[in-house]
Amino acid sequence: MSLDKPYLDVPGTTIFDAEQSRKGYWLNQFCMSLMKHENRERFKANERAYLDEWPMTEAQKEAALARNLNWCISLGGNIYFLAKLGATHGKSFQQMAGSMTGMTEEEYRNMMIAGGRSVEGNRVVGEDGNAQKHRQPQGTSTAQGRL
Repeated sequence: MSLDKPYLDVPGTTIFDAEQSRKGYWLNQFCMSLMKHENRERFKANERAYLDEWPMTEAQKEAALARNLNWCISLGGNIYFLAKLGATHGKSFQQMAGSMTGMTEEEYRNMMIAGGRSVEGNRVVGEDGNAQKHRQPQGTSTAQGRL
């Protein structure tokens, strides 16, 4: 029996709930391993070999190799864990957030200074109470979200 999740209808948003946590467990564990210097060095020396040590799905490995953060999130990645992947490659959280929106770091910073993005277009799809029936699929292979 699945839970009613009306929050799934926020366009362009993936909610990190228990289901996403289970799906992304090994992806997030891999990211946390990058907190140790020796693991970062091993990963940078041979990214694919290091990823193959983790029981992640092939899609999760490909998303990590592509540095596609939006794809990683759709596969269960949590942005706070994924920040370790960005930091391993010298990226700030601001650069990462910008990449996820298709903006440069400067464009993202200026948008946030100006008060954040507009709420227009960020409404629940099925506000008539049948939101989940109208759920829109999330894209996973776009260029946005790449570090």
